[in-house]
Formats: sequence, C-alpha cells, structure tokens
Amino acid sequence: MLDICLLGSGGMMPLPYRWLTALMMRYNGSSILIDCGEGTQIAIKEKGWSFKPIDVICFTHYHGDHISGLPGLLLTMGNADRTEPLTLIGPKGLERVVNALRTIAPELPFEIIYREIQGPEETFEMEGYRIRAFRVNHNVLCYGYTVEIDRAGKFDAERAKAQGIPLKLWNPLQKGETMELDGRIYTPDLVLGPPRKGIKITYCTDTRPTKSIVENARNSDLFICEGMYGEPDKAKKAVEHKHMTFQEAAALAKEAEVKELWLTHYSPSLTRPEEFMEEVWKIFPNASPGKDRKSMELKFEEE
Repeated sequence: MLDICLLGSGGMMPLPYRWLTALMMRYNGSSILIDCGEGTQIAIKEKGWSFKPIDVICFTHYHGDHISGLPGLLLTMGNADRTEPLTLIGPKGLERVVNALRTIAPELPFEIIYREIQGPEETFEMEGYRIRAFRVNHNVLCYGYTVEIDRAGKFDAERAKAQGIPLKLWNPLQKGETMELDGRIYTPDLVLGPPRKGIKITYCTDTRPTKSIVENARNSDLFICEGMYGEPDKAKKAVEHKHMTFQEAAALAKEAEVKELWLTHYSPSLTRPEEFMEEVWKIFPNASPGKDRKSMELKFEEE
C-alpha cells in the first residue's frame, strides 16, 4: 500500500489556507518528498506524519516556491538526531543550489547524497520505489516524476513442492532473492507467476502540456498535475508563463488514460478552484481539485 498526501497545493506564494507545493508518499517504512515549498514542515505536522522516514527528496526545479522550505526541514531532521543518509534528486545544479541554501543550515549529522538528473529522462531505483524523472516545458529546466512500485508474480507452492525446493528457501524466493544451497542455484522464476500490476503515480508542475507527460503518466493510478489557472480568461497568461489551465491538465489525463486526476499548484488569485471544475469534468470526469492534506491510499489490485 502506498500512502499519498498532497501537503501543499499553492503556487508562487503561501496563503493562510494554502501551503506551497509539496507531495509526500509513504511505502514500507520509507517516505519520498517531491518538492519542498515554504510551509512544508508545518503541513507534515498538520498531517500527523513524521520527518524521520524521509529517505528521498525530489525537486522539479529551483524556483523558490518549490525548494524554499528545504533549509528548515534539514535543520529539523538534524535536530531529531537523524544519522541516516538523505538522497536528493533534482535537475542540473542541485548540489550548488542546496549548498547555497545550506548557508543557514551548515552543520548536519547526516550525509546528503546528490543525484543530478542526466538528460531528458533518468530512472532511480531505491527503497522499493522506481523513480523516473522526465523533462517538461517550463521557463527553467524542470522535471516531472513518475513513481512506480512493482509487484512480483504470485507464489506457487505446488510448483515449489514439485521441484523439491527446500521450505526454508520459499520466503526469500518469494521476495525475489536468488538463493544457493548445496551447490544448486534457485531463482525466483521457479516459484513465481508472471508479474502482477503494481502501483504508479505521476506528478508534474510548472509546465506547458508536453508529450513527455502523456508518455510517462500513461495508465497511472493517480496523476497529480498543475492547474495554475481555472479561469477561462487566463489561457493566454498560462502560455506566456509556461503553466497550465485546468482544461489542459484534464486533456493530458484523458490522453494518458490515467485512473484519477488531482489538480494542484494554484495561482494565488484562484481562491475557489472547485468553481471551475464543470469544464474539467466534461473532458475527464474522474478529476478533483487538490487541496492541502488531500490524501489517498493506493493498494495493489485484488486478484
């Protein structure tokens, strides 16, 4: 099961009722944070979640509303006696930008591992997640992220018995481990059926519609996409500033055949996004306006 919380749904500046951009996901004791806008720490506390299991922080780009909450979060994690390494993923310039922000957080009791994204797309495997970064179209270098959790095939006890596989090897083989016993190699495919459907979530902000979004969001269980503007008269402004309208996000969701769409990253002038959903639903019915602390539990499909 993957726990998802949209910690902040605002763009440009925080508001009394809306923190800046951040998404947190929890799986199997590990957490991923995507973006860390101002107010992210408060949003995590309001949700009742913990900073401690955050293993990875991904950044879409280096505008202030997506990264300005990082120094405070690092300090809080350090003051909580964290010693485990923290991995940061982001566009070119990651270490330089973070080191500049760390002028006010210079001493930390844990190592920071920097993973700068190379090229238009790159995949990272860690903590049971597969994280794929893909370039989008903003006025600075910017990436979206797809996070996938694979699910192995079903364990077949009868096959294991028929092949005389020792009982003590069943559990590690079921977990995908290759084992050796008495000079014989045992591989997971001996006891597992074909891979089953996993979980997939795609997140992107600060971009115009692009083919890379459609390709990477294809068949996502949840697609979280910026909808900077809901008002019909803001379409031109969206083009000028390389953002998206609600309707454009809905069209991407439809083309990518995702299961569900959450809109996020609203302009400060957009105080009631729900007022503009009628046109969205005409394009993609299973859409909803994101809001701070909007949450979901994504579970593996029943067989």
